[in-house]
Amino acid sequence: MNQNPQSSEGRGDDDAALSDFLASLMDYTPTIPDELVEHYLAKSGFQCPDVRLTRLVAVATQKFVAEVAGDALQHCKARQATIPKDKRDKQQKDKRLVLTMEDLSKALREYGVNLRHQEYFADSPSTGMDPATREE
Repeated sequence: MNQNPQSSEGRGDDDAALSDFLASLMDYTPTIPDELVEHYLAKSGFQCPDVRLTRLVAVATQKFVAEVAGDALQHCKARQATIPKDKRDKQQKDKRLVLTMEDLSKALREYGVNLRHQEYFADSPSTGMDPATREE
C-alpha cells in the first residue's frame, strides 16, 4: 500500500493538536463542575477515571447550552418584533427581554430535542388536589 507522505504529516499534526488540547483540559476549570458531569455520566452508566474526558464532556455541554441560549434569544427577539407597534412603544421603556418556554422549545427543536411542558391552569378549583377527592 502506497501512503501519501502529506497525509502522514497531517495526521501527525492532528495527533499533536489533540494531545495539546487534552493536556490543556487539565488546567481548565469548566463552568459545569466535574462532580456534576461525573454524576450524570455515572447515571447513564459511563465510568471513566480520566478527568480530561469529564472536562471534555463539560466543555461540549457548555457549548451546547450556550448555543441553545443564543438561539432562544433570537427567537425571543423575533417574537417581540412581531408585537403590534402600539404595544411595542409601551414596552420600549422597559428594554428587558423575557425568555419564554416557547422560545426555549423552538430553539431546542432545532437540535432535535422536543420539549413539552404540561399545561397548568391555576383557575381550576381542583388544581393540585388528589384525583380521588376531586368533585368535577
